[in-house]
Amino acid sequence: MLFIALFVRIWQNCRVSRTPAKQSNSRSLADLAPDDVKSAVDGYTAIYDAGLESRKERYQSLVNHYYDLVTDFYEFGWGQSFHFAPRRRGESFKASLLRHQRFLADRLALKPEMHVLDVGCGVGGPMGNLARYSGASFVGINNNAYQIERAKLHTRDVRSLCRFIHGDYMRIPEGDDCYDAAIAIEATVHAPDKTALFREIFRVLRPGACFAGYEWCLTDTFDPGNAEHQRIKNDIMIGDALPDITGIPEVGTAMRMAGFELLEAYDRAPESDPETPWYRALQGRDLSLSSIPRTPLGRALTNLTLRVGERLRVFPEGSRAVSTLLNRGADALVKGGESGIFTPMFFFLARKPRRPETE
Repeated sequence: MLFIALFVRIWQNCRVSRTPAKQSNSRSLADLAPDDVKSAVDGYTAIYDAGLESRKERYQSLVNHYYDLVTDFYEFGWGQSFHFAPRRRGESFKASLLRHQRFLADRLALKPEMHVLDVGCGVGGPMGNLARYSGASFVGINNNAYQIERAKLHTRDVRSLCRFIHGDYMRIPEGDDCYDAAIAIEATVHAPDKTALFREIFRVLRPGACFAGYEWCLTDTFDPGNAEHQRIKNDIMIGDALPDITGIPEVGTAMRMAGFELLEAYDRAPESDPETPWYRALQGRDLSLSSIPRTPLGRALTNLTLRVGERLRVFPEGSRAVSTLLNRGADALVKGGESGIFTPMFFFLARKPRRPETE
């Protein structure tokens, strides 16, 4: 029965996604022609295998290929908020995500009439939650058209507070000094140059405005000379469309080079209860119907479902390869968390000086 339920849910998710995507020229896995799915997988792999500099130069294609392929899988297994959170004992996964989001709103003191930029807004889950929570208005920028269509759907009850820009956050199509605050939830990790990205965010913020978010980082425990550490890092990168993963000190350095005053910066991962670490959702230790798709068993069943579906020509060739790619990344995230070499929640709070410093 579980196998059938997984099969039906994935298929329904794909079917539902077709309509908005075709109306906007955006693409999901379901909207790609059968031959295009395998081509997209091959294209993603080719960009990644070409090396670090190629990934940085072609980061837009890398990330777009990736999210065209995986967004439906993410929503199936993760919901509308594609990120992690430190969990408290007895706290549900969903509740931890919402608390993690609201932490940013509280640190930024978001309130009605404030104009906030969400850098890399995904499918709009956190943005919608924070608009409801704070009453502030949000603009989300995302380079993936399909995700923007999904975000519009998820924020329709607060559409008066949410607007979206289909564009590259390395070149934000907005004027100078126009936002009261900015957030980025595990999104700037895709940037080919953090300093350049932070400078762009600095540019659009009003003097005195703050920027807060969470960054994926290697911790001080990471040993560049350790082959296993390097393998885990590499699997996280290819499983999550990352050009590279930097260390914690590099984030602060990039912030300061961009002109920000770094007010706070620390890893929130240790705040998790020891029994519920941030990667628990991927370990299979949460026993509920909604958590099954995130578990190793659920991911294996999804993979099997897609394998059967490909043979029956229900799903296009390459669908299983997408699932396998995500599983590789998920397993590496767990190992990165267990070994302590990786964190997805390095918190930062930075401020644009009220009077910009002269060079």
